[in-house]
Amino acid sequence: MTPRGPRARLLGCALAAVLLTGCAREAAPPPRPAAGAEAAVPPVVSRVPTRDKVVFLAYEDGAGRDPRFVGLVRDRRLPVSLFLAGPGVGRLGELTALGARVQNRTLTHALLPGLGYVEQHAEICGQRDRVEARFGAAPRLFHPPRGAYDANTLQAAAECGVDAIVLWREPAERLRPGDILGARAETTPALVRRIEAEGYEVAALEDYL
Repeated sequence: MTPRGPRARLLGCALAAVLLTGCAREAAPPPRPAAGAEAAVPPVVSRVPTRDKVVFLAYEDGAGRDPRFVGLVRDRRLPVSLFLAGPGVGRLGELTALGARVQNRTLTHALLPGLGYVEQHAEICGQRDRVEARFGAAPRLFHPPRGAYDANTLQAAAECGVDAIVLWREPAERLRPGDILGARAETTPALVRRIEAEGYEVAALEDYL
């Protein structure tokens, strides 16, 4: 059944205003997928299945605030993935010019479990549209804030064109091929040295997913 009512219309207008796209006409909320559509939901990936000795570095958008991080990405030609919530801050333009990819992390950094399908659809699709408008390409990967998701998240992500829901972990004692590491800008130099010392390379996550 399609959700209706003033609350759904108000949410749509509010999010449109955040996106600066206006709300000139009233649009119906997205329909909830029919029963059985769950088979089409994107996979949840915390490690890429590969025999290549590679790992992947994933960052929240705050990494763009650190000019030293930008310099490291430039000097080492380091492939990194930035998962953006909201409009983003810092030197994101410089990072994307160096080859960094910008992916999705919701429009308002909302914690998704407990929100309805309409709200989650607006969070994910709204940020997809914002990233595409700003950087010229729609994000294919999605990281739910705090790594938290539910059935509505999976269904909304599928409707918003997400290819994979990406989770990550803190660097462990021992690296494994295909690890997706949640990295921080200030500790990246030491992490890269460790990755190389253990015989691994940093690869672009988007080349494997």
